[in-house]
Amino acid sequence: MTISRELLIGGKSVPARSGRTTADLNPYTGQPYATVAAAGPEDVTLAVDAAQAAFDDWAALSPFARRAIFLKAADLLQERGEQAAALMAGEVGGTRPWALFNVGLAANMLREAAAAITAPRGDVLTAQEEGALGLAVREPVGVVAAFSPWNAPLILGVRSVAAALAAGNTVVMKPSEDAPIACGLFVADVLAEAGLPGGVLNVVTNDPADAAQIAETLIADPRVRAVNFTGSTEVGRIIGTHAARHLKPAMLELGGKNAIIVLDDADLDYAVDAATFGVFMNAGQICMSGDRVLVHESLAEEFTARFAAKVAALPAGDPAEPTTVIGPLVSAAAARRVAALVSDAVAKGATVVAGGGEPSGAVHPATVLTGVPADADLYYGEGFGPICVIDTFATDEEAVAKANDTDHGLTAGIITENGTHGLRVARRLQTGIVHINDQSVADEPQAPFGGFKSSGYGRFGGRWGIEAFTNTRWITLATQHAHYPF
Repeated sequence: MTISRELLIGGKSVPARSGRTTADLNPYTGQPYATVAAAGPEDVTLAVDAAQAAFDDWAALSPFARRAIFLKAADLLQERGEQAAALMAGEVGGTRPWALFNVGLAANMLREAAAAITAPRGDVLTAQEEGALGLAVREPVGVVAAFSPWNAPLILGVRSVAAALAAGNTVVMKPSEDAPIACGLFVADVLAEAGLPGGVLNVVTNDPADAAQIAETLIADPRVRAVNFTGSTEVGRIIGTHAARHLKPAMLELGGKNAIIVLDDADLDYAVDAATFGVFMNAGQICMSGDRVLVHESLAEEFTARFAAKVAALPAGDPAEPTTVIGPLVSAAAARRVAALVSDAVAKGATVVAGGGEPSGAVHPATVLTGVPADADLYYGEGFGPICVIDTFATDEEAVAKANDTDHGLTAGIITENGTHGLRVARRLQTGIVHINDQSVADEPQAPFGGFKSSGYGRFGGRWGIEAFTNTRWITLATQHAHYPF
C-alpha cells in the first residue's frame, strides 16, 4: 500500500491548500512509494506563521526541558532503526548498513545538540568604563529555514534542524522532493513523539516543479532570519543569492570533488579497502565520496589491479538484500548521467578498468577509470555516483597540486603509515576537512563540518553549529553611576 502524508504545520497534519499531491518514487522499482502534499506559496506562509507563533515559548522553555526532548528523540530514533532501514530502501534505495549508519549518527547528533543546550555559551568581557560588566551573549535568531537533502536523509535531515532548535529557534523545513519522508516528516515525527511542541518544527513538502518558488517564498519571508542548505553547488548558489538579497545569513554545505591520496609509504591492502569504502559507500552518493584516487607512481600498478578487482566484485542490485553494497542511484536519470560521464571520458581517451557499461534502471555498475583527460566532463565535474578516477603522482607537491585543482574544497583522505608525512600534506590541501590515514567519508556530531571554496561556507556540528544559528549581542551592566561631559 502506498504511503500518504500531508504537510506538518503547527503540530498538525494538513493537506496543501490547493489539494495537490505529488508522487515519491522508489528508485529501484520505479513505482510510487508514497504520495505527499504538494505545497504552494500560501502553505509556506502558514508554516512560517506557525513557527513565528511558537518561537517565544520555545525560546523561553527551560534548557533542561529542551534537553530532555532531544535525548528522548535520540533514543526513539535508535529504537526505530528497522523502520528507518525500510523507509530508506523504499524511498532512496539505501542499503541496510547505510540506513543503520544514518540512524546511529543522527541519534548522536541529537545527543550532541542536547549537550549544547546546557553548555556554557557567551563571554564575560573586559570593560573600558570603571565598574562596568560586559557580556557577549548568544541568543536565538527566530525562524530558521532548513533545506534537507535525500542522499543521507536521516543524518542530514536531523542536522538541518538540530542545532537551530537546540539554540531556541523554530524551523520551517523543506525536505528534498526525492526523500520528503526520510529527511523531513520522519525526523519531525520522532521529535514530536519526544515532546517537541507543535509549531516548533514545520515541514513543507512540494512537487519538484514548484521547488524554486517554494524556496524563494520561504527565504523571502521577513520573519525567516537564517537559512541552511545542504545539496549541490548549483542549487546552493541560488539559495545563497536569495539569502544575500534579503540580508540573511546562510550556511551552505555543497558538493565536493574529493581526493583520496595514497602516499608512497601507505599500506597497500589498507589503501585498497579504504578507497573502496570512500568511493562506493551509498553508491558514491555522498558529498564526501572520493571522486579521485591519487596514487604514488611506485604503488600505482599494483594498487590499480587490486582496487579494480575488489570493485568489480562488489554486489549490486536490490537495496533490500542484506549483501548489496551498490544499490540504486536516486533515479534512473541519475544512473544515465553517470553512464554519460563514463562514455564521454572513454571517447576522449580514458580506460575503464572496472565496471562501465549501461545501467540497469537506477543501478549503475561500480566503475573505475584511468587516464581521464582534463577535457572530459568527469575531470572537474562531480561524479556523485559509483564512479572514480585513478591518477598518479611522483612527488607530494604534485599530489597537492592535483588535489587542489578543483573549484571545490570539502574533504580529502590521505593514506599513509607516517602521520608526520600525512600532516605535512594535509596542511597544504584547500579543504574544510581532511582525514590522515583514512579515506574522505567521515562525520562526527561534535566536529566542525563544512567546506571551502565552491563547497560552501559555515560549519555544522558542536559549538560551531550553535553559533551559526544564534545572534551575538553585547550587553553591559554599570555597577555605578557614569559621569557624562554635559
